[in-house]
Amino acid sequence: MVTQQKQVRDLQEGGYVMMDEAACKITHYSTAKPGKHGSAKARVEGKGVFDSKKRSFSQPVDAKIRVPIIERKQGQVISVESDTVAQVMDLDTYETITISTPSDADLSPEDSIEYLEMEGQRKIV
Repeated sequence: MVTQQKQVRDLQEGGYVMMDEAACKITHYSTAKPGKHGSAKARVEGKGVFDSKKRSFSQPVDAKIRVPIIERKQGQVISVESDTVAQVMDLDTYETITISTPSDADLSPEDSIEYLEMEGQRKIV
């Protein structure tokens, strides 16, 4: 998996982090002051980018954590196979890929879309 390491204190809401081996978007970040015999702790809550599950963790702010490298790409819809599947052409490489579509998306051929890609997983945003 393509990741880089960051300290927990460098995370921000709206950023990405690996939780339970899944890429998650940070929805809430809070810190607790250091106590008499301890270091400051951070609590991070997130939602899975590709599976939409809620996850959270709590660690010291100076701990290192893995951050996924998620690419944001542009594409064009070639055809809509069903309500849940569409064929999309990547506008950079001209590669044709099949992506599952969100239930609220109203796609038609020739539409320009933006999608996220990481390790072969793709999601239309």
